[in-house]
Amino acid sequence: MKKCQIAYLVCTAVLLGTGLGAAPSAAGHRIQLVKPGESIQKAVDAARPGDTVLLAHGTHHGSVDVTTPGLTLRGMGRGTVLEPETGTALSTRSAGSCAAAGNGICVTGTKKHDVDGVTIASLTVAGFEKNGVYATDADGLTVQRVTAVNNGVWGIATEHSAHGVFRDNTARKNGDAGLFLANTVKEEQGATDTGGTLVEHNQLTGNRIGVTIRRLRNLTVADNHLAGNCVGLFVVGDENKPKAGRVTVRDNRIVRNNKSCPKTARLDALQGSGIVLTGTDDNLLVHNVIEDNVGTSPLSGGIVLFKSFVGATSERNRISDNLLRGNSPADLVNTDPGTGNTFQENSCGTSRPAGLC
Repeated sequence: MKKCQIAYLVCTAVLLGTGLGAAPSAAGHRIQLVKPGESIQKAVDAARPGDTVLLAHGTHHGSVDVTTPGLTLRGMGRGTVLEPETGTALSTRSAGSCAAAGNGICVTGTKKHDVDGVTIASLTVAGFEKNGVYATDADGLTVQRVTAVNNGVWGIATEHSAHGVFRDNTARKNGDAGLFLANTVKEEQGATDTGGTLVEHNQLTGNRIGVTIRRLRNLTVADNHLAGNCVGLFVVGDENKPKAGRVTVRDNRIVRNNKSCPKTARLDALQGSGIVLTGTDDNLLVHNVIEDNVGTSPLSGGIVLFKSFVGATSERNRISDNLLRGNSPADLVNTDPGTGNTFQENSCGTSRPAGLC
């Protein structure tokens, strides 16, 4: 087979061999196989909505821009690895491309034309200057069984996107958040309603922050394991309207997030924070196990309510039925003057102020 040739597979046997399942696709949808050394971008550009671009086991180099709705970009498990181009190949980057921006996989829509229903699955994306997977204006994005490791900023990130599913991913040793979901980072605006975005069954370890939820509303973070980060989960809002909030955080295991991260222009030094809520309302934190998060940062502690750096308070947050132990300076910390925050039926030993346990 010539280099860059794309094989069009017409049966499900390949999927069976990779453990990806054999559910029949809709009539006319194609599976396009790309081997290491062949062009992923060429396959993606040739694909139609509903097609699958299947990356063979092995190491692939380069970045990929996905702009076709309904496309699936799938590997054959963690052994399918996407890494940056090296050497002279870097000179082929085009302005504005995913590679030029330092990202691995980009799912790119516009405010007028979302890229709906894209799936990224069953591969590793590693070592990119900025982000492993980065999506904008990508409604209904699914990212599952993706390993994002050693990327310079975010492992997996979205902006201007809703109705997402992020399931069974591993993000470790990324420069900022393992998983970063935001309305936007480049302008001031109110929180976006995600329509029920789901973050579940992910392993987030050794990042600066395990999961960041920034200026969003209406999503669920459930059954994740967050360990060895500077902060496990950071739910961030501000003074813009509508306020951030209505995040359900349940059944997560958040332990020993004691990595030390230096102060930045936006945040104080971070260490030993399980869950931090700042400038965000109407969240529910329930049935989480939060243990041994220890630090001396103003944000340290098991569950911390902290007044926003722009002065916005957190209100009407319900923290109940969580198991907290071994966190320092306390299991529960409330330094926010906001009203209506409640702490009920938590199993914990220490709090600041006293009496929250």
